[in-house]
Amino acid sequence: MFRVTDVKQYAYCPRIIYFIYCMPLTIKKTYKMDYGQYQHDRAEELEKRRTLQRYNLEEGEKLYGVDLLSSRLGLKGKMDLLVVKGQEYIPIELKYSTREPRLNHKYQLGAYLLLIEDQYDVSVRRGLIHLIPKQETFEVELTPSLRVKVKEIISKIKELVANETLPEASYERWKCKDCEYQNFCGDV
Repeated sequence: MFRVTDVKQYAYCPRIIYFIYCMPLTIKKTYKMDYGQYQHDRAEELEKRRTLQRYNLEEGEKLYGVDLLSSRLGLKGKMDLLVVKGQEYIPIELKYSTREPRLNHKYQLGAYLLLIEDQYDVSVRRGLIHLIPKQETFEVELTPSLRVKVKEIISKIKELVANETLPEASYERWKCKDCEYQNFCGDV
């Protein structure tokens, strides 16, 4: 069973998945990771007192830390916030970032959307990514292409782990700067 965060990590750099599952290493969290986690936890705590207006939603039941699981997809995860508004399920992913959501964040949210569909037997059309420091919210629609891409990534993760083959290094070398696995990539 893989995790939703693995989808995000694979989209960022497939080598991260290799190091997590094929060469389990003890890594030291970076300052950036620790600070981001602190801000995320703080925002989650404050979220319980807030209304849904920041997400352009008028009403709905807020569910926190929702565990999701799909044996069909071979995927599990813990959703930051799930808003249930009648028959509509809207997952909200909180991110400590000042940049607009990148593709890996959208794929992560797409994986949550698929998990919600499986677990609750509903059709999900959208999810939200909320940037904590900027207090901005971005809507991500579950398009057919996003659905296909997320399933493709899950399949590639399974194949990578089964074959235990080190993927090529990311061609976007800027990603390596703050990566907790950079010391293990001999060619970067």
